Amino acid sequence: MSVSASGRLPVFGRRKEPHTVIIAHGDSIRHFTIRPWIAAFGGSALAAMAIGYLLATSYLVLRDDLIGASTARQARIQQAYEDRISALRAQVDRITSRQLLDQQLMEEKVTELLDRQSKLSARHGRLDTVLERAAGELPDQGPTPAAKPDLRAAVSAFAPVETADAASAPFSLWQTRKDPLPDESAADHADKLFVAINQSLRSIEGEQMARVRTLAANAYDTADKIADALEAAGLPIDGEYGKQDVGGPLIAVDGAAAFDTKVKELDEALNQLDALKKEARSYPIANPAPGRPISSGFGVRKDPLLGTPALHSGIDFRAQLGANALVTAPGVVVKAGWNGGYGRMVEVDHGNGFSTRYGHLSRIDVKVGDHLVRGGVVGEVGSSGRSTGPHLHYEVRRNGDAIDPLAFLKAGTKVGKLL
Repeated sequence: MSVSASGRLPVFGRRKEPHTVIIAHGDSIRHFTIRPWIAAFGGSALAAMAIGYLLATSYLVLRDDLIGASTARQARIQQAYEDRISALRAQVDRITSRQLLDQQLMEEKVTELLDRQSKLSARHGRLDTVLERAAGELPDQGPTPAAKPDLRAAVSAFAPVETADAASAPFSLWQTRKDPLPDESAADHADKLFVAINQSLRSIEGEQMARVRTLAANAYDTADKIADALEAAGLPIDGEYGKQDVGGPLIAVDGAAAFDTKVKELDEALNQLDALKKEARSYPIANPAPGRPISSGFGVRKDPLLGTPALHSGIDFRAQLGANALVTAPGVVVKAGWNGGYGRMVEVDHGNGFSTRYGHLSRIDVKVGDHLVRGGVVGEVGSSGRSTGPHLHYEVRRNGDAIDPLAFLKAGTKVGKLL
């Protein structure tokens, strides 16, 4: 292979001729030259057009699927959003309903507590009169029922009571035992507070019922003691106290009815006790010479002047000259003056066939027709009449017959602290 003067191979040094396109149409002949860059540009344009066509065709083919997928995705997002809104709305409704329910329950509980407070207030109003009466009738009184609480001011605030020193602070009905827990709602805390208040009210109601039962039992017991003492002395008791024949089926009652029944029972017991007390006070069972010893009893004894057996129709109290002689029961003076061996004597009629005589007085302080009360002074001890020294001769007569006053004095000793 030969090399040219310039040092290039002949094949590499050959000039390329441009491509010529000749178009013949009838008698006309046309030709034009296609240069390489034009060919490259044209190829590129054709390729771009082909790609664009393919893309357009693909888009047209896949457009519905893409639009459907986008629409489905938007629908899913909207559905999820609406579901979330519905869930939040339902949660809000539940919370609102629970709050309304809690509020309704709270109002019902407050109404119930206030109603129970009103009942307790009414009970205290009824008990005041009965307790005042019982305080005057019964000998020994226990503590009165606890004071009624004021719920109206306390229930309005459900916060626990704060004190500087809980150990030394007095107990409050509305004070909670423990602080509310961190996760405890206001309704739960209020419910616990209502439970504590309800238990306290039940405790007060129980104390009231127990107090009424105790007073009724005490009244019946006191009346029984008075009746037993009077019967032991042979004194009559009006009516059929303690001898009623009772019975019937057991029928349970509610709290209010039970309380009314117990109050009625207490009232009846106090009525019976009051009647027995009045009856006991009408009998000559008091001591005409309190604190004085008995020097001579009732019955057959040796006559102090003659020394022969004789009936002593009363009992003698050794007392100093001028000591007071007291009437042993309410009554009317039927005799007041000198009466044979009695000396200066006072006789008092007590009704129901009973009368008493007070003899050997040194002075008489009453006159016939005077109305005396139990313990009133009829005169002064002396030695008038058939007597060997200062003393009080005391007699108890029933329908005119002398009976032993000692049984009456024993009955008076038993029931004296009960009257």
